[in-house]
Amino acid sequence: MSVAPARPDVRGAARRLAATSEAERDAALEQIALGIEARAGEILAANALDGEAAAGERPAIRDRLALDPDRVAALAAAVRAVAALPSPVGEKIRELRPPSGIRIQKVRVPLGVVLVVYEARPNVTVDAAALCLKSANACILRGSRMAANTNRVLTDIVRAGLAEAGLPADAVTSVEGGHEQLAALIADPATADVVIPRGGEELKKLLLRESRIPVLAAAGGNCHVYVDAAADADRAVAIAVNAKVQRPGVCNAAETLLVHRDLPELLGRISAELESAGVELEEGDEAFATEFLDMRMAVGTVDSLDEAIEHINRYGTGHSEAIVTEDEAAAARFCAEVDAAAVYVNASTRFTDGGEYGMGAEIGNSTNRLHARGPVGLEELTTTKYVVHGDGHVRE
Repeated sequence: MSVAPARPDVRGAARRLAATSEAERDAALEQIALGIEARAGEILAANALDGEAAAGERPAIRDRLALDPDRVAALAAAVRAVAALPSPVGEKIRELRPPSGIRIQKVRVPLGVVLVVYEARPNVTVDAAALCLKSANACILRGSRMAANTNRVLTDIVRAGLAEAGLPADAVTSVEGGHEQLAALIADPATADVVIPRGGEELKKLLLRESRIPVLAAAGGNCHVYVDAAADADRAVAIAVNAKVQRPGVCNAAETLLVHRDLPELLGRISAELESAGVELEEGDEAFATEFLDMRMAVGTVDSLDEAIEHINRYGTGHSEAIVTEDEAAAARFCAEVDAAAVYVNASTRFTDGGEYGMGAEIGNSTNRLHARGPVGLEELTTTKYVVHGDGHVRE
């Protein structure tokens, strides 16, 4: 008689993780990194199968999906970078001593169970698992069919590393299936404590519309570079080109270039550099509203800083926005008035990334206003708890 496989006990794993030491979790992370290195050939073979099946997809999707030896090595390095960071769990944020004499501490604790729903991004399998483990959260990973072979191997490596370190393998659980299976997951509040989408705007909208689990929206990015009247020309060229060209298929790549009307020669110079790099420049409302994720970019002129800020707040998705200027007052206004999770002065939008911020990795970039905004790293995967001590205190 066949025996049905046991259902993963994700909640139980989360409770066990919450009781582990940081050293125990770090040991598991090292086992995971070693497993990635030891099974690099297996990862690449699985990724090649996924790549063949995705041959007809857009270049940006194929780029996010693709792994090579350097990217696999980067996965292991990211796990170790997360392990090297201090865990926020248990951090004392505040201490209170009210007149009653009770002793109150506000401390960081894990969220519990994190559901991550992502598209053709196999790196998210590793990044999410590492961040959740370090912050003592269990996670449920729901990747796309497009990366199914790669995700299976990576999840197996992660679970093997957990088991090798004596931690519950169910702390990282992968689920597959189509829309019906996803709908069932997010319709049940008991599934997880938070769901994080890592993909395009349609995925975000789907989860916000249908999920009964709180959504920490890691949104797509319609990002801008604004070249102010007081911009340094060489900086403007370098930043605009880098923000668009360095990796055009990711959410922190710039999609629109705005240049002050007093700088027609600089606009021409930047445009020529972009076109020389293979970028197709477009104008108009439709272009301004588009997240291209490709070698296409909207371009326009504005009459003032006010107009630039108004344009960005109208068309942007609240992800990452940049100003190039030597005018400190203009920079200060831009930072204060532009509505985005990350704003940049004289730097490329491509830096909005947990690794670049020194956070080891990220699960996504939240554009929410509550709980977390910006790269979702270790601290963003915690909540708080009040721990109160007394000496037989009763309230009068």
